Amino acid sequence: MEDGPLKGRARRSVLTENVYERVKTLIMDGDLAPGARVNIYAVARLLDVSQTPVREVLAALESEGLLTKEALRGYSVTPVLTPAQVADLYQLRLLLEPWAAGRAAERITPADAARLRAELDSLPQAPQGTRYEDYHAIAAHDARFHDLVAELSGSPALRESLQRTHCHLHLFRIEYEGRRSGEPTLAEHHRIAGALTAGRAQDAEQAMREHLTAARDRFLRIGPTK
Repeated sequence: MEDGPLKGRARRSVLTENVYERVKTLIMDGDLAPGARVNIYAVARLLDVSQTPVREVLAALESEGLLTKEALRGYSVTPVLTPAQVADLYQLRLLLEPWAAGRAAERITPADAARLRAELDSLPQAPQGTRYEDYHAIAAHDARFHDLVAELSGSPALRESLQRTHCHLHLFRIEYEGRRSGEPTLAEHHRIAGALTAGRAQDAEQAMREHLTAARDRFLRIGPTK
């Protein structure tokens, strides 16, 4: 029996997702260096795939800010955030996310609390390795956790504003120090979630503010010097 169109699309989707993860890993690990040109044909040859999924993947990575595209030049890898850009990004987050945490604590339901606990349970300990294949789980958890808090705040505009920054991808490109930075992150997430699920709005707001300040300082300490 021949595969139908749905099976064909499913195969293409799996292939595209695989190519996406492989190219993103090259960027996150610095194997594709900041500023490096990313040629569709060269990537297709490197990964032994057709150009079609590569085109889709590069467009997706451009939308996430990991690639830029210039007329007549094609794609290139975006620079890593500078210290000034890290500080600016966290200033925005400090304006938005503590309020979101406090608001979420005021609105919390048993179902919401269960979602928070499930997210914390999805990553019981910080990964040790410093390659993207090692730490991608904590980067994904970090993105999901902060997005969930934004969702529970009940403000679609705030949630969309944070999603557009793709901050988790850009920050984790700087460096991941294994459990040295991962364990404090998870502990801070637990403190935020504890205040949220208990409905303590002021404590949730303060816990989020302390978490973001500590995270900013960690990234500035290990990040680029200029």
